[in-house]
Amino acid sequence: MDRIVKFLTWPAALFIAGILLWYEQYKLTGNEGSVWLFTTLSDWLFISGYEKPFRLGVAAAEIAASILVVIPATRIVGAAFAMGIMSGAIFFHVVSPLGIDPFEDGAKLFKEACEVWVLSAFILLAYRREAWALLGRVLGSVGIRLPGIA
Repeated sequence: MDRIVKFLTWPAALFIAGILLWYEQYKLTGNEGSVWLFTTLSDWLFISGYEKPFRLGVAAAEIAASILVVIPATRIVGAAFAMGIMSGAIFFHVVSPLGIDPFEDGAKLFKEACEVWVLSAFILLAYRREAWALLGRVLGSVGIRLPGIA
């Protein structure tokens, strides 16, 4: 059963990468909707005038997560990275002036952020032992010990 679940992380990883990379065309080219979205967020965060670095920084993070999640050796890191990015996207859709459906398209962005978050969680759950061990090594390198990790 464990092998089947881990095999299913392949389509999950490809879906995550596909969704994240699809939206890079809008972020990287300065599409009007993307600029509006990040301007709204940067103004709300009191960092007016920083729309472009904010937008391009998110794009770079999403590209990195997309690459990491499809490489088996870095899948855990990519899934954790994608989950973190989507946690931010979901948070901002829920609490900022953007709202759940900023483009009045049936909340497509919000739904896809939730789908990527769930699939990232699935990957982390499928590799929970390896993810926990990796987290233990990373935290151990700065002197923090996790229960159950030698």
